[in-house]
Amino acid sequence: MPHIDLGSDAPGIRGLFAFRPETALPLNALAEVLLRGDSTLSRGERELIAAYVSSLNECRYCFSSHAAYAAAQLPEGMTLVEQVRTDLGSAPVTPKMRALLRIAASVQRGGREVSEEQIVAARAEDATDLEIHDTVLIAAAFCMFNRYVDGLATIAPDDPESYAARAKGIVANGYLALFAEMQAAAGRS
Repeated sequence: MPHIDLGSDAPGIRGLFAFRPETALPLNALAEVLLRGDSTLSRGERELIAAYVSSLNECRYCFSSHAAYAAAQLPEGMTLVEQVRTDLGSAPVTPKMRALLRIAASVQRGGREVSEEQIVAARAEDATDLEIHDTVLIAAAFCMFNRYVDGLATIAPDDPESYAARAKGIVANGYLALFAEMQAAAGRS
């Protein structure tokens, strides 16, 4: 049960956005840029970073959501997401993706945990400055999102299918469509 009355039974961040809709647009816009905007990292790879950080933070709602979004956009699906979550060292990701996920894990522990050696290792695997930047920002943003969701004890459905169903909409329409959907449901324009 959430720590405050959200006035909605919407799970996770969706319930928080319904409670304070003025935060929904900027936070969804940030997610849209980071996870769906122009990048040399695929949308699935960026969602994998979000899911991995959410897993490290033990945020069940955010991990389940972004794991489903990543799985829907990666050829290896949920199998790869679970392999990364369980054992990054042996997961079948590219060396560049492994280096970026290690940077994300360091950000999750604290920004100063990112080492020059990790940056050099990522660059040695052809990670660009933009990919490194976006990895750090995705990891930092998801630490914030995870703490927002868990700090107010939002609802996290147990049924994996509820997340998979939501993934279809995110993959097809993005995060700003989620904001528009919420506005329409609330009778706003």
